[in-house]
Amino acid sequence: MKLRPLIVVFIVVLTGCIASNSKPTTPPYESEKISLDEMVGQMLIAGFRGTTISTHSHILKDIKRYHLGGVVLYEYDVPTKSRPRNIESSVQLKKLVNTLQDASAVPMIIAIDEEGGKVTRLKSRYGFPKGKSAQYLGELNDSDSTTYWSEVNAKKLAENGINFNFAPVVDVNIDPLSPAIGKIERSFSADPDSVTFHASLVVEAHRKHNVLTSLKHFPGHGSASADSHLGFTDVTDTWQEKELKPFRQLIGSGHVDAIMTAHVFHSKLDSLYPATLSKNILTGILREQLDWDGVIISDDMQMGAIADHFGLEVALEKCINAGADMLIFSNNIPGKYDVEIIPKAFETIKALVESGKISEKRIQEAYQRIMTLKEKLK
Repeated sequence: MKLRPLIVVFIVVLTGCIASNSKPTTPPYESEKISLDEMVGQMLIAGFRGTTISTHSHILKDIKRYHLGGVVLYEYDVPTKSRPRNIESSVQLKKLVNTLQDASAVPMIIAIDEEGGKVTRLKSRYGFPKGKSAQYLGELNDSDSTTYWSEVNAKKLAENGINFNFAPVVDVNIDPLSPAIGKIERSFSADPDSVTFHASLVVEAHRKHNVLTSLKHFPGHGSASADSHLGFTDVTDTWQEKELKPFRQLIGSGHVDAIMTAHVFHSKLDSLYPATLSKNILTGILREQLDWDGVIISDDMQMGAIADHFGLEVALEKCINAGADMLIFSNNIPGKYDVEIIPKAFETIKALVESGKISEKRIQEAYQRIMTLKEKLK
Protein backbone atom coordinates (compact mmCIF):
# COMPACT_ATOMS: atom_id res chain seq x y z
CA MET A 1 0.00 0.00 0.00
CA LYS A 2 2.86 2.39 0.78
CA LEU A 3 4.27 1.94 -2.74
CA ARG A 4 1.13 3.24 -4.45
CA PRO A 5 2.15 6.97 -4.47
CA LEU A 6 5.46 6.03 -6.09
CA ILE A 7 3.63 4.01 -8.74
CA VAL A 8 1.37 6.97 -9.46
CA VAL A 9 4.38 9.29 -9.79
CA PHE A 10 6.09 6.80 -12.11
CA ILE A 11 3.00 6.56 -14.32
CA VAL A 12 2.71 10.35 -14.50
CA VAL A 13 6.38 10.70 -15.42
CA LEU A 14 6.18 7.89 -17.96
CA THR A 15 3.06 9.37 -19.51
CA GLY A 16 4.83 12.71 -19.82
CA CYS A 17 7.79 11.06 -21.53
CA ILE A 18 5.55 9.26 -24.01
CA ALA A 19 3.67 12.47 -24.75
CA SER A 20 6.87 14.42 -25.30
CA ASN A 21 8.12 11.82 -27.78
CA SER A 22 4.88 11.43 -29.72
CA LYS A 23 4.48 12.75 -33.24
CA PRO A 24 3.16 16.31 -33.52
CA THR A 25 -0.46 16.57 -34.54
CA THR A 26 0.26 19.49 -36.87
CA PRO A 27 1.99 18.98 -40.22
CA PRO A 28 5.79 19.09 -39.89
CA TYR A 29 6.15 21.29 -42.98
CA GLU A 30 4.64 24.74 -43.35
CA SER A 31 3.50 24.87 -46.96
CA GLU A 32 3.26 28.67 -47.06
CA LYS A 33 7.08 28.75 -46.91
CA ILE A 34 7.45 26.30 -49.81
CA SER A 35 7.21 27.25 -53.48
CA LEU A 36 4.35 26.07 -55.65
CA ASP A 37 6.89 24.22 -57.81
CA GLU A 38 8.11 22.17 -54.86
CA MET A 39 4.60 21.34 -53.68
CA VAL A 40 3.40 20.26 -57.12
CA GLY A 41 6.49 18.14 -57.73
CA GLN A 42 5.99 16.23 -54.50
CA MET A 43 2.57 15.14 -55.75
CA LEU A 44 4.03 13.18 -58.67
CA ILE A 45 5.29 9.58 -58.79
CA ALA A 46 7.00 8.45 -61.99
CA GLY A 47 8.07 5.26 -63.68
CA PHE A 48 11.14 5.20 -65.90
CA ARG A 49 13.45 2.92 -67.85
CA GLY A 50 16.91 2.00 -66.70
CA THR A 51 18.78 -0.24 -64.30
CA THR A 52 21.27 2.59 -63.83
CA ILE A 53 21.01 6.38 -63.88
CA SER A 54 23.24 8.55 -66.05
CA THR A 55 23.51 12.34 -66.20
CA HIS A 56 21.33 12.17 -69.33
CA SER A 57 18.50 10.13 -67.75
CA HIS A 58 15.19 11.98 -67.90
CA ILE A 59 14.31 10.72 -64.43
CA LEU A 60 17.27 12.67 -63.06
CA LYS A 61 15.88 15.86 -64.58
CA ASP A 62 12.43 15.01 -63.23
CA ILE A 63 13.88 14.71 -59.72
CA LYS A 64 16.05 17.81 -59.81
CA ARG A 65 14.03 20.21 -61.98
CA TYR A 66 10.52 19.11 -61.04
CA HIS A 67 11.03 18.12 -57.36
CA LEU A 68 9.64 14.63 -58.00
CA GLY A 69 7.99 13.08 -54.95
CA GLY A 70 8.64 9.46 -55.79
CA VAL A 71 9.32 6.75 -58.33
CA VAL A 72 7.76 3.36 -58.99
CA LEU A 73 9.98 0.46 -60.04
CA TYR A 74 9.20 -2.40 -62.44
CA GLU A 75 11.05 -5.48 -63.60
CA TYR A 76 9.29 -5.73 -66.98
CA ASP A 77 8.97 -3.03 -69.62
CA VAL A 78 5.46 -3.32 -71.07
CA PRO A 79 5.90 -1.03 -74.13
CA THR A 80 8.88 -3.03 -75.45
CA LYS A 81 7.79 -6.34 -73.90
CA SER A 82 11.29 -6.83 -72.58
CA ARG A 83 13.45 -7.19 -69.47
CA PRO A 84 15.15 -5.74 -67.53
CA ARG A 85 13.36 -2.49 -66.79
CA ASN A 86 14.68 -1.35 -63.39
CA ILE A 87 15.64 -4.60 -61.67
CA GLU A 88 18.24 -7.26 -62.45
CA SER A 89 19.92 -8.02 -59.09
CA SER A 90 20.04 -6.93 -55.48
CA VAL A 91 23.43 -5.25 -55.89
CA GLN A 92 22.23 -3.32 -58.94
CA LEU A 93 18.93 -2.37 -57.30
CA LYS A 94 20.55 -0.97 -54.17
CA LYS A 95 22.86 1.18 -56.28
CA LEU A 96 19.94 2.44 -58.37
CA VAL A 97 17.91 3.36 -55.29
CA ASN A 98 20.86 5.14 -53.67
CA THR A 99 21.43 7.14 -56.86
CA LEU A 100 17.79 8.21 -56.93
CA GLN A 101 17.79 9.24 -53.28
CA ASP A 102 21.10 11.10 -53.62
CA ALA A 103 19.65 13.16 -56.49
CA SER A 104 16.76 14.48 -54.41
CA ALA A 105 16.81 17.26 -51.83
CA VAL A 106 13.81 15.63 -50.11
CA PRO A 107 13.64 11.92 -49.22
CA MET A 108 11.92 10.14 -52.08
CA ILE A 109 9.24 7.51 -52.05
CA ILE A 110 10.74 4.47 -53.76
CA ALA A 111 7.68 2.39 -54.53
CA ILE A 112 6.93 -1.01 -55.97
CA ASP A 113 3.99 -3.41 -56.38
CA GLU A 114 5.24 -6.36 -54.37
CA GLU A 115 2.06 -8.20 -53.42
CA GLY A 116 3.37 -11.74 -53.69
CA GLY A 117 2.08 -14.39 -56.07
CA LYS A 118 1.64 -13.20 -59.64
CA VAL A 119 2.15 -9.50 -58.85
CA THR A 120 5.82 -9.62 -57.96
CA ARG A 121 8.64 -7.38 -59.18
CA LEU A 122 11.49 -8.80 -57.09
CA LYS A 123 11.43 -12.21 -58.74
CA SER A 124 13.42 -15.33 -57.96
CA ARG A 125 15.13 -15.03 -61.38
CA TYR A 126 16.94 -11.98 -59.91
CA GLY A 127 17.88 -13.81 -56.74
CA PHE A 128 15.03 -12.66 -54.47
CA PRO A 129 12.93 -14.98 -52.30
CA LYS A 130 9.51 -15.94 -53.61
CA GLY A 131 6.33 -14.72 -51.91
CA LYS A 132 2.82 -16.09 -51.59
CA SER A 133 -0.32 -14.63 -53.14
CA ALA A 134 -3.05 -12.99 -51.09
CA GLN A 135 -5.47 -15.72 -52.15
CA TYR A 136 -3.10 -18.45 -50.92
CA LEU A 137 -2.75 -16.74 -47.54
CA GLY A 138 -6.45 -16.03 -47.26
CA GLU A 139 -7.38 -19.65 -47.98
CA LEU A 140 -4.75 -20.91 -45.53
CA ASN A 141 -6.17 -18.39 -43.04
CA ASP A 142 -3.32 -18.73 -40.57
CA SER A 143 -2.07 -15.56 -38.90
CA ASP A 144 1.45 -16.92 -38.41
CA SER A 145 1.75 -17.78 -42.09
CA THR A 146 0.48 -14.39 -43.23
CA THR A 147 2.85 -12.64 -40.85
CA TYR A 148 5.79 -14.80 -41.94
CA TRP A 149 5.32 -14.24 -45.67
CA SER A 150 4.61 -10.55 -45.14
CA GLU A 151 7.87 -10.31 -43.20
CA VAL A 152 9.69 -12.00 -46.10
CA ASN A 153 8.25 -9.40 -48.46
CA ALA A 154 8.88 -6.40 -46.25
CA LYS A 155 12.42 -7.45 -45.35
CA LYS A 156 13.53 -7.82 -48.97
CA LEU A 157 12.10 -4.40 -49.78
CA ALA A 158 13.83 -2.73 -46.84
CA GLU A 159 17.14 -4.44 -47.56
CA ASN A 160 17.11 -3.02 -51.08
CA GLY A 161 16.12 0.54 -50.16
CA ILE A 162 12.50 0.31 -51.26
CA ASN A 163 10.41 2.19 -48.72
CA PHE A 164 6.87 1.95 -50.10
CA ASN A 165 4.87 -1.08 -51.14
CA PHE A 166 1.70 -0.54 -53.15
CA ALA A 167 0.02 -3.30 -51.14
CA PRO A 168 -1.96 -4.89 -49.59
CA VAL A 169 -4.88 -5.39 -51.92
CA VAL A 170 -8.04 -5.09 -49.84
CA ASP A 171 -10.46 -5.68 -52.69
CA VAL A 172 -13.12 -8.18 -51.66
CA ASN A 173 -13.21 -11.20 -53.97
CA ILE A 174 -16.78 -10.67 -55.17
CA ASP A 175 -16.06 -12.12 -58.61
CA PRO A 176 -13.37 -14.83 -58.57
CA LEU A 177 -13.02 -14.35 -62.34
CA SER A 178 -12.42 -10.60 -62.13
CA PRO A 179 -9.49 -10.26 -64.57
CA ALA A 180 -7.48 -7.73 -62.54
CA ILE A 181 -8.15 -9.18 -59.07
CA GLY A 182 -9.72 -12.58 -58.42
CA LYS A 183 -8.47 -14.34 -61.53
CA ILE A 184 -4.85 -13.61 -60.62
CA GLU A 185 -5.20 -14.34 -56.88
CA ARG A 186 -4.79 -10.79 -55.59
CA SER A 187 -7.64 -10.85 -53.06
CA PHE A 188 -7.47 -12.49 -49.64
CA SER A 189 -11.13 -13.48 -49.50
CA ALA A 190 -14.76 -12.93 -50.42
CA ASP A 191 -15.30 -12.21 -46.71
CA PRO A 192 -14.46 -8.56 -45.93
CA ASP A 193 -13.60 -9.39 -42.30
CA SER A 194 -11.02 -11.90 -43.47
CA VAL A 195 -9.61 -9.31 -45.90
CA THR A 196 -9.26 -6.86 -43.01
CA PHE A 197 -7.60 -9.41 -40.76
CA HIS A 198 -4.91 -10.47 -43.23
CA ALA A 199 -4.32 -6.96 -44.55
CA SER A 200 -3.67 -5.69 -41.02
CA LEU A 201 -0.96 -8.34 -40.61
CA VAL A 202 0.63 -7.27 -43.89
CA VAL A 203 0.71 -3.63 -42.79
CA GLU A 204 2.19 -4.48 -39.39
CA ALA A 205 4.95 -6.60 -40.93
CA HIS A 206 5.91 -3.78 -43.26
CA ARG A 207 5.89 -1.21 -40.46
CA LYS A 208 8.29 -3.43 -38.52
CA HIS A 209 10.77 -2.93 -41.37
CA ASN A 210 9.94 0.77 -41.86
CA VAL A 211 8.24 0.20 -45.21
CA LEU A 212 5.06 2.16 -45.92
CA THR A 213 2.02 0.54 -47.50
CA SER A 214 -1.03 1.57 -49.49
CA LEU A 215 -4.41 -0.14 -49.33
CA LYS A 216 -5.89 -0.61 -52.79
CA HIS A 217 -8.15 -0.13 -54.76
CA PHE A 218 -10.77 2.26 -53.36
CA PRO A 219 -13.80 1.92 -53.39
CA GLY A 220 -13.28 -1.71 -54.45
CA HIS A 221 -12.23 -3.48 -57.65
CA GLY A 222 -13.11 -7.04 -56.70
CA SER A 223 -16.46 -7.14 -58.50
CA ALA A 224 -15.19 -5.70 -61.79
CA SER A 225 -15.68 -7.90 -64.85
CA ALA A 226 -13.21 -5.78 -66.85
CA ASP A 227 -9.62 -4.64 -66.28
CA SER A 228 -9.18 -0.88 -65.79
CA HIS A 229 -5.62 -1.18 -67.10
CA LEU A 230 -7.17 -1.74 -70.50
CA GLY A 231 -10.20 0.53 -70.54
CA PHE A 232 -13.54 1.65 -69.11
CA THR A 233 -14.59 -0.52 -66.17
CA ASP A 234 -18.19 -0.23 -64.98
CA VAL A 235 -19.09 -1.81 -61.62
CA THR A 236 -22.52 -0.18 -61.24
CA ASP A 237 -24.36 -3.52 -61.30
CA THR A 238 -21.76 -5.63 -59.53
CA TRP A 239 -20.25 -3.48 -56.76
CA GLN A 240 -21.44 -4.20 -53.21
CA GLU A 241 -21.47 -2.01 -50.12
CA LYS A 242 -19.38 -4.57 -48.23
CA GLU A 243 -16.42 -3.68 -50.45
CA LEU A 244 -15.98 -0.58 -48.29
CA LYS A 245 -15.76 -2.60 -45.08
CA PRO A 246 -12.01 -3.40 -45.11
CA PHE A 247 -11.19 0.25 -45.76
CA ARG A 248 -13.47 1.38 -42.95
CA GLN A 249 -12.14 -1.18 -40.47
CA LEU A 250 -8.47 -0.61 -41.29
CA ILE A 251 -8.85 3.18 -41.07
CA GLY A 252 -10.58 2.75 -37.73
CA SER A 253 -7.82 0.51 -36.37
CA GLY A 254 -4.98 2.73 -37.59
CA HIS A 255 -3.62 0.19 -40.09
CA VAL A 256 -3.30 2.65 -42.97
CA ASP A 257 -0.41 4.70 -44.35
CA ALA A 258 -2.04 5.63 -47.66
CA ILE A 259 -4.94 4.55 -49.88
CA MET A 260 -4.84 4.01 -53.64
CA THR A 261 -7.82 4.70 -55.86
CA ALA A 262 -9.54 2.44 -58.38
CA HIS A 263 -10.36 3.60 -61.90
CA VAL A 264 -13.76 1.89 -61.71
CA PHE A 265 -16.99 3.68 -62.68
CA HIS A 266 -20.12 3.39 -60.54
CA SER A 267 -23.00 5.48 -61.85
CA LYS A 268 -24.88 5.41 -58.54
CA LEU A 269 -21.87 6.83 -56.70
CA ASP A 270 -20.91 9.28 -59.45
CA SER A 271 -22.84 9.55 -62.71
CA LEU A 272 -19.98 11.24 -64.61
CA TYR A 273 -16.54 10.12 -63.43
CA PRO A 274 -14.63 7.00 -62.36
CA ALA A 275 -13.55 6.85 -58.73
CA THR A 276 -10.09 8.33 -59.30
CA LEU A 277 -11.66 11.51 -60.68
CA SER A 278 -14.72 11.56 -58.44
CA LYS A 279 -15.08 14.06 -55.61
CA ASN A 280 -18.25 12.24 -54.55
CA ILE A 281 -16.22 9.08 -53.98
CA LEU A 282 -12.81 10.28 -52.78
CA THR A 283 -13.97 13.22 -50.67
CA GLY A 284 -17.61 12.34 -50.02
CA ILE A 285 -17.11 8.68 -49.13
CA LEU A 286 -13.44 8.15 -48.29
CA ARG A 287 -12.66 11.40 -46.49
CA GLU A 288 -16.03 12.36 -45.02
CA GLN A 289 -17.83 9.05 -44.44
CA LEU A 290 -14.81 6.86 -43.65
CA ASP A 291 -12.87 9.69 -42.00
CA TRP A 292 -9.60 9.25 -43.89
CA ASP A 293 -7.39 12.35 -43.73
CA GLY A 294 -4.14 10.83 -44.94
CA VAL A 295 -2.61 10.53 -48.38
CA ILE A 296 -4.74 9.34 -51.30
CA ILE A 297 -2.72 8.04 -54.25
CA SER A 298 -4.18 7.66 -57.72
CA ASP A 299 -3.75 4.42 -59.56
CA ASP A 300 -1.71 4.86 -62.74
CA MET A 301 -3.04 7.91 -64.58
CA GLN A 302 -1.86 6.43 -67.89
CA MET A 303 -4.09 3.36 -67.64
CA GLY A 304 -6.76 2.97 -70.30
CA ALA A 305 -9.70 3.71 -68.01
CA ILE A 306 -8.40 7.27 -67.60
CA ALA A 307 -6.09 8.06 -70.52
CA ASP A 308 -8.46 6.74 -73.21
CA HIS A 309 -11.39 8.84 -72.00
CA PHE A 310 -9.98 12.06 -70.53
CA GLY A 311 -7.31 14.49 -71.64
CA LEU A 312 -4.41 15.13 -69.29
CA GLU A 313 -5.69 18.53 -68.18
CA VAL A 314 -9.18 17.29 -67.34
CA ALA A 315 -7.85 14.17 -65.63
CA LEU A 316 -5.45 16.16 -63.46
CA GLU A 317 -8.01 18.80 -62.55
CA LYS A 318 -10.67 16.26 -61.60
CA CYS A 319 -8.30 13.91 -59.78
CA ILE A 320 -6.73 16.57 -57.57
CA ASN A 321 -10.00 18.35 -56.86
CA ALA A 322 -11.56 14.97 -56.07
CA GLY A 323 -9.08 14.58 -53.21
CA ALA A 324 -6.04 12.70 -54.54
CA ASP A 325 -2.70 13.91 -53.16
CA MET A 326 -0.23 11.90 -55.21
CA LEU A 327 -0.56 10.84 -58.84
CA ILE A 328 1.21 7.93 -60.52
CA PHE A 329 2.53 8.04 -64.08
CA SER A 330 4.03 4.58 -64.58
CA ASN A 331 5.32 5.07 -68.13
CA ASN A 332 4.69 1.33 -68.40
CA ILE A 333 1.57 0.87 -70.48
CA PRO A 334 1.26 -0.91 -73.85
CA GLY A 335 2.69 0.91 -76.85
CA LYS A 336 3.78 4.17 -75.22
CA TYR A 337 6.67 5.62 -73.23
CA ASP A 338 6.67 9.38 -72.70
CA VAL A 339 9.90 10.92 -71.41
CA GLU A 340 8.03 14.22 -71.05
CA ILE A 341 5.09 12.98 -68.98
CA ILE A 342 6.33 14.49 -65.70
CA PRO A 343 7.14 17.92 -67.24
CA LYS A 344 3.70 17.85 -68.90
CA ALA A 345 1.87 16.92 -65.71
CA PHE A 346 3.88 19.41 -63.64
CA GLU A 347 3.23 22.35 -65.99
CA THR A 348 -0.42 21.40 -66.42
CA ILE A 349 -1.05 21.37 -62.67
CA LYS A 350 0.69 24.73 -62.27
CA ALA A 351 -1.42 26.20 -65.07
CA LEU A 352 -4.58 24.83 -63.45
CA VAL A 353 -3.60 26.52 -60.17
CA GLU A 354 -2.76 29.80 -61.90
CA SER A 355 -6.11 29.75 -63.72
CA GLY A 356 -7.99 29.07 -60.48
CA LYS A 357 -9.32 25.67 -61.57
CA ILE A 358 -7.35 24.11 -58.71
CA SER A 359 -6.87 26.20 -55.58
CA GLU A 360 -3.43 26.63 -54.08
CA LYS A 361 -4.99 25.61 -50.78
CA ARG A 362 -5.76 22.18 -52.29
CA ILE A 363 -2.10 21.85 -53.33
CA GLN A 364 -0.96 22.90 -49.85
CA GLU A 365 -3.23 20.28 -48.26
CA ALA A 366 -1.81 17.57 -50.50
CA TYR A 367 1.77 18.68 -49.80
CA GLN A 368 1.25 18.66 -46.04
CA ARG A 369 -0.20 15.14 -46.15
CA ILE A 370 2.68 13.91 -48.31
CA MET A 371 5.36 15.38 -46.06
CA THR A 372 3.62 14.04 -42.95
CA LEU A 373 3.67 10.62 -44.59
CA LYS A 374 7.34 10.96 -45.46
CA GLU A 375 8.12 11.76 -41.83
CA LYS A 376 7.38 8.08 -41.12
CA LEU A 377 10.38 7.12 -43.23
CA LYS A 378 12.86 8.78 -40.86
